[in-house]
Amino acid sequence: MYADKSQAQARRPMTLSRLREMKAAGEKITMLTAYDASFASLLDEAGVDTLLIGDSLGMVIQGHDTTLPVSIDDVVYHTRAVANGTHHAQLIADMPFMSYATPQQALVSAARLMQEGGAHMVKLEGGAVQVETVRYLTERGIPVCAHLGLTPQHVHKLGGYKVQGREEHAARALREDAAALEAAGADMVVLECVPSALAAEVTAALDMPVIGIGAGVDCDGQVLVVYDMLGITPGKRPKFSKDFLAGKADVRAAIADYVEQVRAGTFPGEEHAFS
Repeated sequence: MYADKSQAQARRPMTLSRLREMKAAGEKITMLTAYDASFASLLDEAGVDTLLIGDSLGMVIQGHDTTLPVSIDDVVYHTRAVANGTHHAQLIADMPFMSYATPQQALVSAARLMQEGGAHMVKLEGGAVQVETVRYLTERGIPVCAHLGLTPQHVHKLGGYKVQGREEHAARALREDAAALEAAGADMVVLECVPSALAAEVTAALDMPVIGIGAGVDCDGQVLVVYDMLGITPGKRPKFSKDFLAGKADVRAAIADYVEQVRAGTFPGEEHAFS
């Protein structure tokens, strides 16, 4: 962790090119969710590389059972708050449910997240069906992070929050989707709740960084919902998460430990992964 704010401010802002360099060099990328300026400042000072303004805010901030009620206005608001507390991290804003049903609608939504919110990149869920949208956005200068595996906006279609890609046909589809999204111009992909071996295979096959959540240690980086990482999310904590605040003096120490463990490759452990 950085000793003081002046030392943290000496860091250069994180860029896409730097994230690609980190993948090529085998340096682990750290990511956590953020929803407000105060948490964003703490995460930024601790050296977290990328902050995700996730539509998970619908559950951990607004108290919904799913992410589906979150609106584009909600994400713009929280992205702007995070941007106000950040100097160095790359900011990725989620495109909420039905804000990118067509490429044209996606462009309008992405423009708002970047112009009004201050995002550097937008994230959308889905595989081959999103190839046209990803190409449409990236050809217009909008960086895109894809999201495969367990896609929370499809929770009702998936029948719940379940591990994805265990069957061979599902694993093959995920591999094909990841390759197609990269070919369309995607700059990064999040793999959520997929078997570790499959995630390792996809990570090795792609040039773009792969960020895992419940996808094993072999991804290029890791992301957690910050409230899960601090052990303060109500209810049962996901299997892939860990309470980094337990036994620590304060939140800063917990964040520093998360960053250290991800970079060292000691988190996630086997107990946080799926086979």
